[in-house]
Amino acid sequence: MPGRHSLPRKPRRKLAPFATATVATAVLVGGGLIAHEVAAEPQHTDPTATAGESTASPPPSPKVTDAAARRQAPQRPSRGNRNASAPSPTGTPAVLDSGTCKASFYDEPQGTANGETFDPDALTAAHKSLKFNTRVRVTNTANGKSVVVRINDRGPYIAGRCLDLSRAAFAEIANLGSGVTTVRYDILA
Repeated sequence: MPGRHSLPRKPRRKLAPFATATVATAVLVGGGLIAHEVAAEPQHTDPTATAGESTASPPPSPKVTDAAARRQAPQRPSRGNRNASAPSPTGTPAVLDSGTCKASFYDEPQGTANGETFDPDALTAAHKSLKFNTRVRVTNTANGKSVVVRINDRGPYIAGRCLDLSRAAFAEIANLGSGVTTVRYDILA
């Protein structure tokens, strides 16, 4: 029984699914044709040749897709990182980022944040946010000595310090008696 606010039902459209499928097919086929036209080699013509003369054009070079070009192109540093450098041909690792801060050392046996047992004689270090197993070159700014360490722990939690080196790593660049030294760090690729 129709009420005062009831509206008569509209008949269902039976062609809507068919129309949608037809449009989708046209878009896919049309897109395929466009992609095919874009991928086709342009005809090589000599603008100095007169009408009626034909010039031999060099054989078309193989196409390199964008994905293949990206795989073959050397990795470049991001625009936002002024300190980054491209890999050098001599085989030295590329520097992803660098900075200067204070570094200290620790040598108490304990577990590390990545689950290893801390070894004070290994060339390792703690950093607050770098990924585990990141390699960092640490250089003492006072004497120029450097060591490459692997990040395997979190810390230091003392203001002004960015690295907490193992005893062995600190001993490579400074006297253990100093306890803290200013270093330049280079995050390696």
